[in-house]
Amino acid sequence: MYAPTDSYWAAVKRILRYLRGTASHGLHITRSSFFALHGFTDADWAGSVEDRKSTGGYLVFFGQTPMSLKSGKQRTVARSSTEAEYKALADGTADVI
Repeated sequence: MYAPTDSYWAAVKRILRYLRGTASHGLHITRSSFFALHGFTDADWAGSVEDRKSTGGYLVFFGQTPMSLKSGKQRTVARSSTEAEYKALADGTADVI
């Protein structure tokens, strides 16, 4: 911030153009009498070639409305696909609780 360059200014302008173009996008929350909480998790075992870490994620719905979404590289290396799935499940469960 104390010594901005042209590449920083170009990045700021690109972000502002993106925000202007996506102002009408968003999540649509619908009214429903269906009040069930559903969670979905998944993992890709050892998907990263560099460090062999798995990618995991979850999606939580309340009724028909998505409430929480996360996807990212897991913090530790899983020894099996089952362990990678359990780690994703634990992250999703912690978010629901």
